[in-house]
Amino acid sequence: MALLLEHEFQPLPADNQIETLPFLEAVAHLPPFFDCLGTPIVYSPVKADLAGNIKKIRAVYDSNPTKFKTLQNILEVEKEMHGAAWPKTGATLALMWLKRGLKFMLVLLQSISDGERDEEHPNLIRVNALKAYEIALKKYHGWMLQKLFTGSVYALPYKSDLLKALEKGKEVKEEESIAKIHQFLSRVTPILDAIYEMYTKMNAELSYKA
Repeated sequence: MALLLEHEFQPLPADNQIETLPFLEAVAHLPPFFDCLGTPIVYSPVKADLAGNIKKIRAVYDSNPTKFKTLQNILEVEKEMHGAAWPKTGATLALMWLKRGLKFMLVLLQSISDGERDEEHPNLIRVNALKAYEIALKKYHGWMLQKLFTGSVYALPYKSDLLKALEKGKEVKEEESIAKIHQFLSRVTPILDAIYEMYTKMNAELSYKA
């Protein structure tokens, strides 16, 4: 899984404090995942949004690496800095949307690796993509965006083509690709769960629609 394992995420520490720089360096390699899904009209904006949010968080981190050493530091400092405008501002808002895009990606890959599929069309990934969209993004999208996304599943690549794209065009046995997806998920899922938990604990989650 050349694309997913290109830059490994650091293990989640026992205190759940995620260091900002290693996280950003690892996650910066993931936006090209959305190129593998085809349908540029839908997934190019998602890719651009992901990359843009990474850039915004990096700019905040670079302004004071000591102050913003961990993702938790970012939320805590920005809460003090921005007052009533927080959390709908700065790197806090960027990370909120970044985690949603990552959640879509992880749920999609988890569903594929778990073998969830349409029995009549086992090489299609519509079932997996719809599940990921329902869980990660749908409630944050208005009616038009929801229609666009749910319609886009009919233009998604075959599972075999997606796995080949993730291997950067190499022919690899499906079970080998799935094993690599498991490896990626085992490292990234605890980190994403910790970020979601942090937003819940700090009451930083927003439910407005894009």
